[in-house]
Order: sequence, then C-alpha cells, then structure tokens
Amino acid sequence: MANIRALDKRRKSVRNIRKITRTMELIATARFKKAMDRAAAANDYTQRITQIVTDLANAGLEVSHPLLAERPEVKKATTLVLTSNRGLCGGYNGSVIRAFNQTRSGLVELGAEPSVEVSGKRGITGLKFRGVKIDREYTNFEDEPKFEDVAVIADRLMDKFIAGEMDRLNVVYTRFTSISRQVAVCETLLPFAKPQVAATAESTGAMKADYEFLPSASSILEEVVPASFRVKLFKCFLDAAVSEQIARMVAMKSATENAGGIIKRLSMTFNRARQAKITQEIMEIIGGVEALEG
Repeated sequence: MANIRALDKRRKSVRNIRKITRTMELIATARFKKAMDRAAAANDYTQRITQIVTDLANAGLEVSHPLLAERPEVKKATTLVLTSNRGLCGGYNGSVIRAFNQTRSGLVELGAEPSVEVSGKRGITGLKFRGVKIDREYTNFEDEPKFEDVAVIADRLMDKFIAGEMDRLNVVYTRFTSISRQVAVCETLLPFAKPQVAATAESTGAMKADYEFLPSASSILEEVVPASFRVKLFKCFLDAAVSEQIARMVAMKSATENAGGIIKRLSMTFNRARQAKITQEIMEIIGGVEALEG
C-alpha cells in the first residue's frame, strides 16, 4: 500500500512547483509583449533606413562604401552568437548552438580562421563545454537590449572589417517571424548587402524628382550605411530577446500543464490509498468487536 504521508508531501511539492512555473509563464508573457513591440518598431525603422540606401542607388549614385566591399577570399571570419543569460526556455539555446556548429563547419571548410563572440551565459557555458574558444563574452543583455550597448559592438566590428582584420561577420540568433514561428538562423551582416538598383527608368526618374541630396548623396551614404548596419545588428538582438521570451512562455506553460497532470494522478493514488487504509481500519475494528463478543 502506498505511503499516504509521502503521497501528500509529494503532491504539495508539485503544487508549489506549479505555482512557480505559472508565475514564470505570466512574467514571460508580459516581457514578450514589451519585447515584441520594440522589435516591431525596430523592424519598421530597419526597412525604412534600408530603403533610403536603395533610394540613393536608384538616384544614379555609384554606391561605394568600405562596408559594402566584397572580399574575394574569406580568410578571417567572426561569428557572433546570441543566446540567453537564463535557462528554463526549452530548446531555445540548443537550436542556436546547433546553427552555430553548422556555420562553424562551413567556415572551416572554406579554410577561414574563425573568431567566436558569444552573448548570453547559457551560450558561453555550452560552447566552452564543447571545447570552443570564445574571444569575447557579453552577459549584459537581457530581455530589453539597449541600442547604445549594441552600437558599441557594431562600431568595433565595423572598424575591424574596414581595417581588414575580418572578412566576414556572421550573426547566429533566433529570428522572430511570428508568435508561432521562430527559427535559429545564421545571417551574414558584413560585408553589408548592396542595395538593389531599380531596373526601370521611370522609377529612377521618380526618385530624382522626390529627393534632393544636401550636401551630396555620397556624404549621406557615408552616414546611412553604418547607421543601417547598427540598426540591423540591434534588430538581431531584439529578435533574440522576443524569441527567448516566447520559448520560456511555451516551456513554462507546458511545465504548468504537466504539473497539473501529475497532481491529478497523485490525488487519485492518494485517495485510493486513504480509502484502503480506512477500509482496513474498519475491518480491524469489526474483527476486534467480534473477538470480544466471542
């Protein structure tokens, strides 16, 4: 017969765990909504600033910038991996690490010298456990990354690329597509993708009519391309933050539901054990009465 006290103690423990997971689910939901609003705003800004660079190209300007320069051979590549500082978010960090491993294998096949930078304590621990050498570590980014902090990293990476110390920058993160879809991807941010020039003369003419460049289109390009890169890198951090909260929200909801199922099964076992014990005590009383009467 099951131990009634042990069953009751275990049921209380699971109930306490369910309260914790439910609270964490609610916190992750609130943080997710804030992070999603920031990511949506940054997405609009990113699209707009990218459109400005395209407009410059469509205006007949020869688009030329050090960040746009393609390298004929990739000898040195830097990979920035974005993970979380905290756990309890399902397979979020695992999928990012798997995407990084694929990226790293591809760079090794190209013969490139890899350099790894990691944001997030979980990614740092996971890659060190796998024997990966980490050149730079960042642990100051939570669910609300600041643009100022990301801009510092972006400026250093741009300087490194322009100086020829890096031929390619890959960012491995979880891209937020929708609430039901987040995918771990590797995105190449440097060299910066050249804008697509409009093919029709009508669009070029319309662009010239709509814009006047002061002091010149070239000077504007010098400012817009670095700004666009900073924003794109910041968008990667925001997407990672949103995806992390969604993964934690889903994981905690699943844990809460599982805890509820365990409590239900323990309650059934507890009630059966208590009923069996009561029945046994009644039978013992009846047996004792019959023995006295006999």
